[in-house]
Amino acid sequence: MVLPLDFEEDDNPIASVSVDEELDHVIKFDIADFQICDRVSVGLGGRGDEEVFEAVVKNDISPFYNTKLVLRRLNSVQAQRRGKRAIQVLKKLARRKLLYHSYSMQVHGYACSSESDDDGSFTLVHGYHGSFSLKHWLQQADWLPTLEATLALDEESAKRVGDDTVGGPAVSRQLRIIRILMRDLLIGVNYLHSHGLAHTELRVENIHISPLDRHIKVGILGNAADFSENSMDNHAVDDDNLRRQMMIAFDMRCVGFIMAKMVVRELMDPVIFSKFKAFLTQGNEPSCLREFLLQTLNKTSASGNAGLQILDRNWGAGWNLLSLLLASRPSDRIRCLEALRHPFLCGPRWRVDPSMDFIRWSLGSTAVRIIEEYIYGQQQRTRVAHFIELMEMLNCHSKPKNWLNLLPGKWRLLYCTGRHIGLTFRQPPARVLIGNVHLTVNRTSKLNTSLSFKSDIGFRVLVGNEWPHDKAGVNGKLQVNSLFRLMSGRRLYLKQEKDTTKLPLGTVNAQDSVMEKVSGKKWGKALPFEEFPSSLRVAKLVSSDVEVSISIDRPLSQNVKIAQDIVQEVRTQVPPEMFDLSKIVCGTYVDQRLLVLRGVNGSALFFTRSSPEIPPQQVAIFFL
Repeated sequence: MVLPLDFEEDDNPIASVSVDEELDHVIKFDIADFQICDRVSVGLGGRGDEEVFEAVVKNDISPFYNTKLVLRRLNSVQAQRRGKRAIQVLKKLARRKLLYHSYSMQVHGYACSSESDDDGSFTLVHGYHGSFSLKHWLQQADWLPTLEATLALDEESAKRVGDDTVGGPAVSRQLRIIRILMRDLLIGVNYLHSHGLAHTELRVENIHISPLDRHIKVGILGNAADFSENSMDNHAVDDDNLRRQMMIAFDMRCVGFIMAKMVVRELMDPVIFSKFKAFLTQGNEPSCLREFLLQTLNKTSASGNAGLQILDRNWGAGWNLLSLLLASRPSDRIRCLEALRHPFLCGPRWRVDPSMDFIRWSLGSTAVRIIEEYIYGQQQRTRVAHFIELMEMLNCHSKPKNWLNLLPGKWRLLYCTGRHIGLTFRQPPARVLIGNVHLTVNRTSKLNTSLSFKSDIGFRVLVGNEWPHDKAGVNGKLQVNSLFRLMSGRRLYLKQEKDTTKLPLGTVNAQDSVMEKVSGKKWGKALPFEEFPSSLRVAKLVSSDVEVSISIDRPLSQNVKIAQDIVQEVRTQVPPEMFDLSKIVCGTYVDQRLLVLRGVNGSALFFTRSSPEIPPQQVAIFFL
């Protein structure tokens, strides 16, 4: 029995007594119309209440004669409710057939047994879009060339993402694939949101890539939820808007997880993904994901961490988009249309006007990448100092009340613009390798502006008069504690005193260099200053007593002379501000991931927020 397709204009189907009347806008098939293929699988996400079959329509009067379709047999009551919901959603979306067929799994109707219309199950009939979901693609060892061949990528496909090259290195090819898939996914999700629907089940298992039209299908819309209808009551309207915002934000968070798995394929491992998910559920800022993943991922993995290279490209644009999709507060998450205009998803042939927030992000990301190159020549040092100066000028958190919220936490020292030792021929009194240098800040009370600073300097002492090949030595730790009072202050910047004799040697030339660079074409349009300020608002830090303690493992801890030499060597290699916290006088830049503090001698200490370690008992397996 075949009923014609009739897409009604009513978005709210009226409840009816019989199933036939409720689902009269789709085709009612008969099981005898199909020739079942010898392929069967469990439903999406491993659901035990679904059975999936491939079948070919053999009824010659059917409009789908000799067409391969998919039969999804739904056994439980909940599964049947999802199937009927997918058909109801079709009634709302299919008026724009082109978009619906391009970005959604096509639902053609339902089937029932020839003997009885109600045999305790409900079979959903939908389109066949290939046997691979996005999860299956990402699990393939040769997924990149196979997917490129399946999608038949050509010059036209490259234009869709504004790319000016086809092929190239594996990282560039993977970035192009990700841009194509992400843009398709965002267009499909935005199509649902614009029609008052939220998908609520966006997962890599529910997304299919069709080789026919080369589009992403967002899966069966069996759990799609309607936004509440508008009401004349102002209170009800506010509730509806809040519900709409929360549901859209939930979908965008799911899109963020999908993007993370596409880019960083190590996240397909349930153990690693569980740590990734636990990092976010514990309230950590998604903007610090890079620091967390660098510690979590194995650098010798088979994929070569190509995903981290992709996210680092274009001044860290990928990390920025990922942090916006996974923002802690739903109101801060990016929407589909905004994401489609993000620099990460726009190729070099597209002109994108970055926001001021993205410019700040780019400055910080570029400075971090230069520092990680670990080439501290004069050119690199000048570039890092230049980027730090630009960040200070664009600091959006200059008031002390902002610092009270952003400053507490654990920060890792990346760079200091002051003294650098590097490789020298000097013979140190003790051979010491400096490890991580952390600065931990805590609020002593919520009633005042007092802060406690703790500097942790980890090091390793190598026993002997020569540098051994094996760098395993005696571990040690040096701690410095101090209390600070936070105040509002200013720091003289570009227009200083005319009497240059009071300034240190080289200060005027450095400031003139910064002035010349920020006045050029490259940064002139980005900086929101017609005239550069004479001073910058900063968070002034007033220190009190400083307490220093050191601990060294045996047997070196029993020798006072060696301990003194070790302390002297640590003081030589570590910036003096970290050994004597009272030399930190002000903070000039802070956000969720980066921090810049200035010392009494004018040197800048550049920090990144350190990610906490996830305890094993707090790690659970998540499937998304």
